[in-house]
Amino acid sequence: RVTLTRHRSLRKSLRDRGQLSHFWKAHRLNTVQYSEDCTAFTEANEPLINYLDVEYFGQISIGTPPQNFTVVFDTGSSNLWVPSIYCVSKACAEHAKFQPSRSSTYQAIGTPFSIQYGTGSLTGVIGSDQVVVEGLTVSNQQFAESVSEPGKAFLDVGFDGILGLAYPSLAVNGITPVFDNMMAQNLVELPIFSVYMSANTESSLGGELLFGGFDPSRFMGTLNWVPVTQQGYWQIQLDNIQLDGSVVFCMNSCQAIVDTGTSLITGPTKDIKELQSYLGVTPMDGENTVECSNLSSMPDVTFTINGLPYTLSAKAYTLMEYSDGMAFCTSGFQAMDVAPPIGPLWILGDVFIRQFYSVFDRGNNRVGLAPAIP
Repeated sequence: RVTLTRHRSLRKSLRDRGQLSHFWKAHRLNTVQYSEDCTAFTEANEPLINYLDVEYFGQISIGTPPQNFTVVFDTGSSNLWVPSIYCVSKACAEHAKFQPSRSSTYQAIGTPFSIQYGTGSLTGVIGSDQVVVEGLTVSNQQFAESVSEPGKAFLDVGFDGILGLAYPSLAVNGITPVFDNMMAQNLVELPIFSVYMSANTESSLGGELLFGGFDPSRFMGTLNWVPVTQQGYWQIQLDNIQLDGSVVFCMNSCQAIVDTGTSLITGPTKDIKELQSYLGVTPMDGENTVECSNLSSMPDVTFTINGLPYTLSAKAYTLMEYSDGMAFCTSGFQAMDVAPPIGPLWILGDVFIRQFYSVFDRGNNRVGLAPAIP
């Protein structure tokens, strides 16, 4: 069991400091218009703009003796990377850095590594060492030591690196992902991991990631299993998307991914624009804001998956924050166009996972979903 802690997202920190709109301008980004044609997806990775909002982090260690890192457990990518002691970027100065010379179990591989993200690229070299995840020791795990990190976006993020939990086909350089090594080294009882994310913003316990099984005390009823349609991301089929019971989007089914590394729910720009206008969302300062007093009258949004309804109330799909004692509500939906052949895709991120406990079953290539216990 890996405890996930909940941190303030970078977006909240920037907003509190009055720097959010400046950040959008500096990066020529704007979440309201953000529909950059994510060619980054061809590199099998997500646009890094997602990580502005990521709030759920866990701890791992690498090497002997252990060097500790805070990572995002990301089902939308498949590589593990942490900053290297040789990193030249400002972003690395603020984070834990891996020192190969201090680990007796380290082996240099030396292959160059690069991931292209939506807002820049991350480059480094590959090394191999033991990785410990909450008592599970994975030996000979190849990982990337980043030497150069993109932009200023990473100066303030609360995590050091990313541990990818998607399928091996997404792994850059064909590196075996951490969970595949866990399975191969018989460290888990079942080829399954599951994710619980707490919806309680007051609690610092952000949730839990369980390797090797699932925890029935975290959800209600029984798990409903949904087949994976494409083994790269954790990709499934959506039958349709309804507003207050009427089918409005994805009329003839569409593809979606269940992604812990994306905090919001994203969809094609055309659909999301229409959805935001149904919900009465107003673009302001680069964000999709909602009148907090309107939540009770806003429609339910239902994702029909494998014949069953997964319904989000307005309270579930909006994010409420307090800044200077004032409540501030934003839409949990964001436009993002994923280019073919992978896209178009809806991304069911943390806004969805908070409501529905998610089990990722590599043995049967399926995702299990059930209402999470708040």
